[in-house]
Amino acid sequence: MAQLILMPDKERSALKRHPWLFAGSVGRLVGRARAGDTVEVLADDGRPLGRAAYSPQSQIRARFWTFDAAETVDDAFFKRRIATAVARRAALPELAGQEGLRLVHAESDGLPGVIADRYGDTVVVQLTSAGADKWRSAIVAGLVKATGCDRVYERSDSDVRGLEGLAPTTGWIHGTAPSVPLSIGENGVRLGVDIAGGHKTGFYLDQRENRRLLAELAGEKEVLNCFCYTGGFSLQALAGGAASVLSIDSSGPALAQARANLALNPHLPGVRAEWLEADVFQALRDFRKEGRQFDLIVLDPPKFAPSAAHADRASRAYKDINLLGCRLLRPGGLLMTYSCSGGIGLELFQKIVAGAALDAGRDARIVRRLAGSADHPVALNFPEGEYLKGLLVQVD
Repeated sequence: MAQLILMPDKERSALKRHPWLFAGSVGRLVGRARAGDTVEVLADDGRPLGRAAYSPQSQIRARFWTFDAAETVDDAFFKRRIATAVARRAALPELAGQEGLRLVHAESDGLPGVIADRYGDTVVVQLTSAGADKWRSAIVAGLVKATGCDRVYERSDSDVRGLEGLAPTTGWIHGTAPSVPLSIGENGVRLGVDIAGGHKTGFYLDQRENRRLLAELAGEKEVLNCFCYTGGFSLQALAGGAASVLSIDSSGPALAQARANLALNPHLPGVRAEWLEADVFQALRDFRKEGRQFDLIVLDPPKFAPSAAHADRASRAYKDINLLGCRLLRPGGLLMTYSCSGGIGLELFQKIVAGAALDAGRDARIVRRLAGSADHPVALNFPEGEYLKGLLVQVD
């Protein structure tokens, strides 16, 4: 096994069990290692720090599999880690019976670059790092064993694979496609899931509890759902008794799936739902000119800042959308606003929303801080895993 020797005094993050080693921390590689190979990581003075997956093309030069220098990284290792991740979720009562569930959450489950979501009897896996790609067969076997699922579909087509020197890969890697369209039940609502063409692995499971909260808040309110995608928040608002729900997205196919999702739920008052294909920013400006107002607005935009380098430009976009949201709320209205950008931290996001309310001439207060669902844990040694942050704000 090759050895990755760190630069002097660069072992601190590894000693704190942070899973990433950046290129600037690496001194030299002793021996040969290809992309995805497991290497021993040593401090400059020779102290063993653990074993990691080597990625010569990435700025994240290595990702730790284990901080135990004696632990073997083999097929059994991945089966153990996956079984542990699945068992963690089974131990949480709030996740019991969920048909849509994140099974493995990458670094926060000790498996960097591995995402696995379960939709009924189908698992969708996303492998985003060279190490995860190298151990594809072991990971799939571990998922099948831990879940008993008949089907595994791969959605390894995210942009970050390019940073690892990996090509996109999608398709069935265990079992065959189901004979009927895939759907899941969530908090009393049925939702179709497009695992081949949808965002991420097909759906945004991380917003499950926030959608439930929206249902609790929506009674008799006029709701505006921006960047609605396939209507998860919209349908929960209807289930919660909203007087009306206007949903906006720029994607025609996403709205088509949203309408199909509504059709899956004949118990919901579909006459109260309106779908609008439009640029959200422009639509909100038009509503402002028309004097329209709402009681509850959901802002769940796409990732504006994939990294800290994009934070300035993203901050302006978040400021703009939240400013428009504040102006469109009736006094006492609720703004449910989110950022899924890793380059925008919670403190900065709160400052952006505060600035938006100030510029809108509105007094506002945080009612609740919002985060991802319990199946999307954040390891304490990996705060970068807290990508989804949100605020429930009451605006006077």
